[in-house]
Parts: sequence; C-alpha cells; structure tokens
Amino acid sequence: MTYAALVRPALDRVYIGMRAAARDRLRELTEQTGLRQGLNSSFYFGLLARPMPADAFAAVTAYGAADMSDELAQGVMAVDGTGTWSLTDTGRTYTLALQQTIADAAQQLWAQTLRGALPGDAVLPRLAELLAVLLEAGRATGGPAFLAATPVYEPPGASYALQVSTRMGALRHHRGDAHRAAWAAAGLTLEQLRALSAADALRLAIEQDTNRRDEPVYAVLSEAERWELLGLLAALPN
Repeated sequence: MTYAALVRPALDRVYIGMRAAARDRLRELTEQTGLRQGLNSSFYFGLLARPMPADAFAAVTAYGAADMSDELAQGVMAVDGTGTWSLTDTGRTYTLALQQTIADAAQQLWAQTLRGALPGDAVLPRLAELLAVLLEAGRATGGPAFLAATPVYEPPGASYALQVSTRMGALRHHRGDAHRAAWAAAGLTLEQLRALSAADALRLAIEQDTNRRDEPVYAVLSEAERWELLGLLAALPN
C-alpha cells in the first residue's frame, strides 16, 4: 500500500469531522449575515488569497456545484470574461468570517482530551508545520485546483487551529486533482466513473493510479515524519 492510500482516510476523518463540528456555527453565521454558503465555503483557503482561474473552477466543480447563480445573486462572487472567479468585497468579509468560524469550531473540537486519552490541541503546532511542508512541495506536482488553493490565505496571528483547518482543506485538493487526472486518463466521463462499482477492476485501477499521482507530495517527508503525520492525525478527536 502506498503512503498516499494510507494517509487519505486519516486526513478525511479529521477534516470531515471538523466540518461537521462547524455546522451549527456556520448556520448561525448565515442567520447573522443573511448570506448563504457556496463555493467560498469549500475553497476559502484559495479564494481569500487570489481569484480562481477557469481551469481551476472546472476542476473544483467537476463533481457538481458548478451552478454559481446563488453566489452571483447574493453579490458574494463575480466572474470576468475569461471565466475567472473572485470574491467581491461583501464576499471577502463574509468568507473571512466563515474561515474563522470553522477554525473556532475546530479549536473547540480538537481541544478535547477525552479525560487524558488524547493530547488534544497540543499536536496542532507540529501538524501545522508538516502541512506547510506538504503544501509547498505540492506546488511541483499539483493540478489546477491545488495550484489555485495554494499558498493558502491565513490572517495575521492565525491560531494553530485556523492554520491546520485551512491547510488540510487545501491539501485534499492535491488528491482531488490526482483522481480527476486518473479517471480522465482511463478515458472515462464522470457518468461512466460513477457507474462503476467499488469492486470493479477498472475502478480499482483508477484508485491505484490516483494514489500513484498523489504519492509525490509526501516524498518531501522522511519516513519518520510520515509516521509522525499519521500519529498527529490520529491524536485529534472526531
């Protein structure tokens, strides 16, 4: 098994758990601002730093959510003649609040030690450090979504919870780009991919190719650091 295949469920567990923990806070933010989440919620780490070019938009929305009519109607995002998307002033203010809301929820979740069984948020400084190394390394191997996501935006004085939550979100797009490249190389459309069962030989080959394409980002870490990364992720509660 490749390291990319090994670390993927660990990253997904922590990230998905963090986003689930933020749902109530994000709902309150919507009630306070009158603004609804959209692409800014799943790509704030990149959009706060720079506009999203058309190729990155196509990659990020390949699996759905390409309808941006709500973002446009709310005045949260704008698009130019080249298909490049950017946050409006309203959208930027809202998205900054969204990023902080997610980080606050993550901090509360990760601070749990479960009566001393876990180290809690004590692992965040080192995890933030390793994620920064991976994001920098991925610039050489990432596809359009990852390149639009990095370098990530972090406000001055960002907490470790904000750093980790933001950097994890961006890192997952390295694998996302790898997966899209793998099924495209197999000559499939998205509909054909979705029609394959999890046990289909072609689906398994695509997953293996995804791991192969995702693996180089982790080569920057030593073997000890790769095990350390898995341990740090395991130390965070869902």
